[in-house]
Amino acid sequence: MSAAFGKCYDPSGARYGVPTYPWRLAPEGMATRRQLRAQGLRPGGQPIAAQLMRRSRRRKAGVSVAFLYRLDLAKPVRPMTSRKWGALALAMLARRTCPQCRTDAGYVIPASLGTCVTCAYPDDPPLGGIEHGPPEHAAR
Repeated sequence: MSAAFGKCYDPSGARYGVPTYPWRLAPEGMATRRQLRAQGLRPGGQPIAAQLMRRSRRRKAGVSVAFLYRLDLAKPVRPMTSRKWGALALAMLARRTCPQCRTDAGYVIPASLGTCVTCAYPDDPPLGGIEHGPPEHAAR
């Protein structure tokens, strides 16, 4: 058994306080939040049953952890109400609306620009390379 595997394998929970398994070796009957959501389920207030652990160079702690929940205690996802759908539509409209020209850009306004591309770069030609209006270099 490798040292990395040994640090990540603690099915009794003595080392970390919760049963710990290496990445991709979760026991049957347990799933992460994303796996639950893909099955149309949610944890439903249950405590964390176990965790998956792997080494990670990106994290300061040196490990990446995913919590596992029991499938038998998971509850179905609550359906969206019409009010929630409306609120989501308004929030998405606000993300697409340019604060400078107040038009719906048709895409989410980039946070790096803060405005739509047309307002951020007014002198540049539109994306597609088609110049609208008469060409500037045309002979008169």
